[in-house]
Amino acid sequence: MKSARSFRRSAIACFGLVWFAISGPIAFAQMTDHQHQEGIPSAQLTLHGIDGKSISLTPEDLAAFPRKTVSVFNARTKADEKYSGVVLSDLLAKVSVPQGENVRGKLFMTAIVAEGTDKYRVIYALAEVDPSIHTGDVIVADSMDGQKLSKDGAFKLVSTEERRPARWVRNLAEISVIEVKP
Repeated sequence: MKSARSFRRSAIACFGLVWFAISGPIAFAQMTDHQHQEGIPSAQLTLHGIDGKSISLTPEDLAAFPRKTVSVFNARTKADEKYSGVVLSDLLAKVSVPQGENVRGKLFMTAIVAEGTDKYRVIYALAEVDPSIHTGDVIVADSMDGQKLSKDGAFKLVSTEERRPARWVRNLAEISVIEVKP
């Protein structure tokens, strides 16, 4: 029987390998230059669930969901910013991603991959975006400081628990839920 520490190390290593396999060396190189690259402004967001269910959302579709506003300090711009949008877990529910008490066991090996139009990709664990497990908020924002997003496309992924916005995704175009195989 593996110890809890050994299991955590194995899970972290596996998660890292999956991220690298998904992103590949080119995306890793792009990651370092992300703040300097401009993507095509996003105009549609596609979500893919574990079971193959997918939906595509326009800015008007997103505006129909319940809203949440979060305040964050953006270490890159060195400014306080207020984003408004939809909690990511609410969107994931539309593609049948389990939430709350249903997130247990092998679902802790589920990853959320978010990608912008510039091919910048980030990964979150399902537990990081489930409000019943994690205290931070991950939202798909469509406005900042009361104004619709413009240069960042129609959609931007924002997390309140990040010290720097390295896993924020501007020009957000796609979110995929994948099972991580050990």
